[in-house]
Amino acid sequence: MKRALKLSVGSIAAALALGLTAATALGQPFGAGHGPMRGMGQGVGAASHGRMAGPTAMLTKQDAGSAEDMNLVHDLLANNTKIKRTVTMLPDGIRTVTESDDPQVAQAIKAHVASMSQRLQDGREFNIFSGTLPVLFENREKIAAKVETTEKGAVVTRTSTDAKVVAALQGHAGEVTELVRDGMAAMRRGMMSRIAMGPGGMGSSMGPGSDRRGATPDHTH
Repeated sequence: MKRALKLSVGSIAAALALGLTAATALGQPFGAGHGPMRGMGQGVGAASHGRMAGPTAMLTKQDAGSAEDMNLVHDLLANNTKIKRTVTMLPDGIRTVTESDDPQVAQAIKAHVASMSQRLQDGREFNIFSGTLPVLFENREKIAAKVETTEKGAVVTRTSTDAKVVAALQGHAGEVTELVRDGMAAMRRGMMSRIAMGPGGMGSSMGPGSDRRGATPDHTH
């Protein structure tokens, strides 16, 4: 009984710690920042966004570029209504077109796509709550990719001969579509979903929420 009690208390403490981290992340004020979209976003005047210190701490893995990449993600989510995205489901993968009429948002899309593509190539995972990204990073050598930049954003085609990887590619495309559609609200749902699953529990989670409206017709990036 004593051992069971200790394990239970330990699990609760770990869950509370994760919850506190997320609570800090969701309410994290932004500082000076150095991202390419300084000064953009909802509720931002002369001040700039800054690095997302809170959410960056929630990443499953971190490296020297995590803060800058998270800053880009925040800017894109804060400007999600300016982004147009379509996803074509292919028999062996996906083709996505992500663009914006706003030059700054378009530039951020290109920077984000380039960074995430390089991360996938290098095996440097960037993930908070996605259940599909671990599959993609673990099987990155099975993915063929073609990335094209356009004046307004990027066109990405990713394919694989592995059925599990194809399913992950298509599932992740739905996750990104949800983030583009709902912005920061989708980010919050995903973070809270991870908290609900407990420490280390991304398991079968397939993204920010169970809602997949718009995923098929409408990252990966």
